Amino acid sequence: MPDFTAILALHQQPFAFVVPFNPASDKLFPLDLTAANTSLTAEILADADAMTAYINAELQRTRSRYAIGGYDEHRTMYGRSAHFGTSGEEPRRLHLGTDIWGAAGTPVFAPLAGEVHSFRNNAVFGDYGGTIILRHILGEREFHTLYGHLSVTSLEGLHDGKSIPQGSQIATFGESQENGGWSPHLHFQVMFNMEGMKGDYPGVCRMSERERYVANCPNPDRILGLERFVVIDQV
Repeated sequence: MPDFTAILALHQQPFAFVVPFNPASDKLFPLDLTAANTSLTAEILADADAMTAYINAELQRTRSRYAIGGYDEHRTMYGRSAHFGTSGEEPRRLHLGTDIWGAAGTPVFAPLAGEVHSFRNNAVFGDYGGTIILRHILGEREFHTLYGHLSVTSLEGLHDGKSIPQGSQIATFGESQENGGWSPHLHFQVMFNMEGMKGDYPGVCRMSERERYVANCPNPDRILGLERFVVIDQV
């Protein structure tokens, strides 16, 4: 796989934030969705409204604008949907993107210039709902960014190949009834090889496939640039 650091070195301008964010005043809460977070009960994880209430309470407690996290994170919560495999095969549980949790309707911006690769409403319960994938070129290197759990209206007016300027609004966070059944958030993921897929790419893989998928899907914070704003003192 291409070296992502080398690719990003070809980008001379700062990346735009993918959501409204003021580094001078805004903070981010690190949301742990692994089994280690015992405050997240099975009842909360199974209900989008209960999960939203939990996230909002943590944001208020820590005075954070968004909750964020999830890259290369093992999440048992995917057992709530057959979309991730529950019929005896090895289930998909390893998260390959970064999630930014906030209010439905939150604007989503393109962090760098590109074009629409593809888009789709992945409407199966547990899936992405509204999904946009952008194609980018830095130097002669190609890669893609995926934006999942969007409002369905975010797909209006799109066409493959549509030019997307850096910093332009491309979408909004979807409500739970249109984003796959989740609390409102953005799933942001980077892929080198789309493997022939359009409008979709796995955001969760089996643990046995981790090496392959992590190589194709590097840490999105290299573009997001948000981890440095995570609150340290959560009391």
